[in-house]
Amino acid sequence: MTDTQFIEIVNDRENNLKNISLRIPKNKLTVFTGVSGSGKSSIVFDTIAQEAGRQLNSTYNSFTRLYLPKYKRPDADEIHNLSTAIIIDQKPLGGNARSTLGTISDISPLFRILFSRFGQPKYGNASNAFSFNDPEGMCPQCEGIGRSYVVKLDTALDYDKSLNDGAILLPGYSKNSFYLQTVLNSGLFDNDKPVKEFNDDEMENLLNGETKITVDYKGSSIQTSYEGIIKRFYRTNIQENKTMSDGARKKIEKFAEMSTCTMCHGTRFNKKVLDSKINGYNIFDLTNMQLDNLQKTLNEFTDESMKQLIDNLQERISSLINIGLDYLSLTRETSTLSGGESQRVKTVKYLSNSLTDLIYILDEPSTGLHPRDVHRLNDLLLKLRDNGNTVLVVEHDPDVIKIADFIVDVGPRAGIHGGEIQFTGSYQELLKSDTLTGKYLLNNLPMNNHPRTAKQFISSSKSTLHNLKNVQLTVPKGLFTVITGVAGSGKSTLVEQVFAEENPDAIVIDQSPLHANSRSNSTTYTGAMNDIRKLFGSKNDVEDGLFSYNSKGACPKCNGKGVIELNMSFMENSEIECPTCHGGRFAPEVLQYKYKEKSIVEVMDLTVEEAVDFFDDSKIKSKLQKIQNVGLDYLTLGQSLSTISGGESQRLKIAKELSKKGNIFILDEPTTGLHVSDTKNLIRIINDLVDKGNTVIVIEHNVDVMRSADWIIDIGPDGGSRGGEIIYQGLVSGLVDNDESVTAKYLYFSETYN
Repeated sequence: MTDTQFIEIVNDRENNLKNISLRIPKNKLTVFTGVSGSGKSSIVFDTIAQEAGRQLNSTYNSFTRLYLPKYKRPDADEIHNLSTAIIIDQKPLGGNARSTLGTISDISPLFRILFSRFGQPKYGNASNAFSFNDPEGMCPQCEGIGRSYVVKLDTALDYDKSLNDGAILLPGYSKNSFYLQTVLNSGLFDNDKPVKEFNDDEMENLLNGETKITVDYKGSSIQTSYEGIIKRFYRTNIQENKTMSDGARKKIEKFAEMSTCTMCHGTRFNKKVLDSKINGYNIFDLTNMQLDNLQKTLNEFTDESMKQLIDNLQERISSLINIGLDYLSLTRETSTLSGGESQRVKTVKYLSNSLTDLIYILDEPSTGLHPRDVHRLNDLLLKLRDNGNTVLVVEHDPDVIKIADFIVDVGPRAGIHGGEIQFTGSYQELLKSDTLTGKYLLNNLPMNNHPRTAKQFISSSKSTLHNLKNVQLTVPKGLFTVITGVAGSGKSTLVEQVFAEENPDAIVIDQSPLHANSRSNSTTYTGAMNDIRKLFGSKNDVEDGLFSYNSKGACPKCNGKGVIELNMSFMENSEIECPTCHGGRFAPEVLQYKYKEKSIVEVMDLTVEEAVDFFDDSKIKSKLQKIQNVGLDYLTLGQSLSTISGGESQRLKIAKELSKKGNIFILDEPTTGLHVSDTKNLIRIINDLVDKGNTVIVIEHNVDVMRSADWIIDIGPDGGSRGGEIIYQGLVSGLVDNDESVTAKYLYFSETYN
């Protein structure tokens, strides 16, 4: 009988795991460490989370299971003592334009109740009247979006022409059209006068006028209405076209652009909602405040009758502030939140529920956090545990590893060189262990004492976008520059939205997915697959298309997918390995063609590291070495890109660009997903790019990366309204003595304790 105080895994062979067995204490905080690709995620996500989800699904009837997420049985002999698992990942919260921080955190409904009860003058009979997603509360023009299409007059009119000569360029006003006749017969205009000579009244009538007229059209006299060209454009293209196709949207965007709604000025609400106030504030005034300012403002709401609602609001707002999101407002659209911000919002939501004995699984929750704010994350993780739950965290940050009750170190390296348990125990025991993680945890890189010299600079325009305080980014050309600052200080706004916008040739490498599907892999992405197909084709004197599972070489049974979906009628559909190609994706007859005694399927099973040694072709070798160079040598050639992490995606993007010269590169937190031992290799890659004549700008919180730069720009001093200024720019060594910089304290700390 197993000890129910532990999650027990027996003989786990999932992915690269080498038949491992493991006991993880329940109701504790366990951190999984190890290099990228070592097998951490195979244990936590592909074994524990998959099996917990599969077993939970099995408790529902077959009809309900059709609508639930699909889970597969992990390749392990036994897994004991699981609870319901909740994955708190870094996938952006997404959502459409109607989803905001207020709606996703369930704070907006409390404000709606507050205003429906206490707002004056009173409006509506229920709280939905204060929702911008309800017809009773939304702005009638933008329908609660806060933005609407605004016609670009320069594309709608040719000002040099008269109405008779075809001045109206909008669709529907061709020479013999009925709508053009309504304009010409309205009696409001001199049809032969150039539009640029129209006075204000004439222009207003042309754009927005409305009057009853009679039109002679095709031999008939028709009583109708004249409608201004802009008014008609809105009615026919937007108001009457709620579900817009891509084609219709492109047609509209030729003549109009999305801009702040001219009726509600971006508030999303109608006038009656905005007129209803408490203590002089309407619902938009409050929800649009930065969270820390909102908290202070709500302290002024002292009416005893609203105390319970205000207390509930303060509790939820405090939770968001305590996790370092004080610089956000409740009106912030969820689609604009970063992966790290999204993860922290999800975590706060779970803290407020009263369920216990759950397994919470978090994937690198420190991503996007400045060293100053990691303790806030740690407090959150410990609260989840103290509520009576088991918390499993995949993490590389030493400060998060330090607070663990139990640590599982996986390795020793990645891919085929990993998949073994190197260590289990406490943080202090890990420091004394002979593991890669133990050796590197206290090993800081030294300050760069020989930075390259700044000679030429590239500058953006001054900007006040979002929270920026009329600042411009000035980076030295041909150097390695790091942009630092706490979350929400304005780093991404200044670098990725202002600077990159003004330098459209800049290569931005972030962690966004590669838009990969199950048919794309690292060799198709880097172009090596074309060369491999040609090699197989020429060696066997057959056409190259035979060696593509997207073309003539595809297995006829599964069409090159490697799996077949079984329709189980009243049960959920099930995927099984294709019985014809056994998951290899290629038609059986393709396997007779070999290169160096290996079939194409056997070659696709090679890791990048193995393939570099296997191929003699210099083109293939060169492309694979670039993947190897960024530390992804553990990926197999055939591994689907849809299965790799954001950090791995980012490094693959870097690999593709490694040979470029004379470019501007912008890297957004490239240490995401990197083990402490791999940071040095990343810094070497960045320096290689600079040595080839590139300008590299890195947004980063990792202290080792900061200390290795030629130049550093610190933005702050804090987040949100208290950020948006350049605190320091210059050599890294000069930042250490800057009293205003939060970042300086951590550079100095690391220098002292190196």
